[in-house]
Amino acid sequence: MTGQSAGILLYRRSAGALQVLLVHPGGPLWRRRDRGAWQIPKGLIAPGESAEDAARREAREELGVALEGPLAALGQLRQAGGKMVHAFALGQDIEAAAIVSNCFELEWPPKSGRRQSFPEVDAARWFTMAEADTMMLPSQRPFLDRLSEFLVKGD
Repeated sequence: MTGQSAGILLYRRSAGALQVLLVHPGGPLWRRRDRGAWQIPKGLIAPGESAEDAARREAREELGVALEGPLAALGQLRQAGGKMVHAFALGQDIEAAAIVSNCFELEWPPKSGRRQSFPEVDAARWFTMAEADTMMLPSQRPFLDRLSEFLVKGD
């Protein structure tokens, strides 16, 4: 499954409204992007790793918390850049402001010879479904509809 990603779309109900947790990618390439940049916590599936195991590992790395409970498959889709993403839903409430992400290194500025460290995720936030539809990476938005369908059937 190399070259494919897996992630978890966390959801909760707050004051009667369904909310989803999305993350904002860290690093200089995403710094000034907001609308259309938020995503599910996700990352590459390692060789020999299942999509579900990768989704749990990536959520732990990007959020700093181990998620508990059974995952519900939301299927897969191909992002605009060509990467296949497997997504799972999980009802769990976490403190978005308290996330602790792992970091990656990047030569920045480009061709400067200097390497800098950046968090993979620089923010996490709970969004209503309507807000998420506006703020989420367009190629991942179908996961919102799939979550709604899953919840209507009964989680």
